[in-house]
Amino acid sequence: MEKLKLSLRCERGVKCPPELRRRIKAAALAVLAAEDVEENCELSVLLTDDEGIHAINREFRDVDKPTDVLSFPMGDTDPASGRLLLGDMVLNVDRARSQGEQFGHGAEHEISYLTVHSVLHLLGYDHVDEGPMKRQMRSREKAVMARLEPDTKTEDGE
Repeated sequence: MEKLKLSLRCERGVKCPPELRRRIKAAALAVLAAEDVEENCELSVLLTDDEGIHAINREFRDVDKPTDVLSFPMGDTDPASGRLLLGDMVLNVDRARSQGEQFGHGAEHEISYLTVHSVLHLLGYDHVDEGPMKRQMRSREKAVMARLEPDTKTEDGE
């Protein structure tokens, strides 16, 4: 049985080339390895745009604006497959493109970073304020990204 079953869905005209699927899966697997998750897992990913994620953000979080990524953790085990159901990730490819350009590392890296960020949320990390929880999450993101893409700068230039 493979370590990660990835269900990927694209909406609103977003393209889902095989290399994008491989990038998301590699980033998610990197987090699972870094966090010593031994169970076989399942992750559901929706790729959308600013308008699509705005609607989801408004409906489920009562936040009336688009964002880059949303994470909806489950943490249950599927009785039929025995897989740990990590949850749902909604990734805004419009925002990934613009942030990749803004930070100077490109959309592909940004998609990897947002996947790492989201999977850490699905595993229980959070950053509700600028305190220790956020520092811990940022530290884990940097560690995973350094292993995944060692030659690329992070969002804060390190």
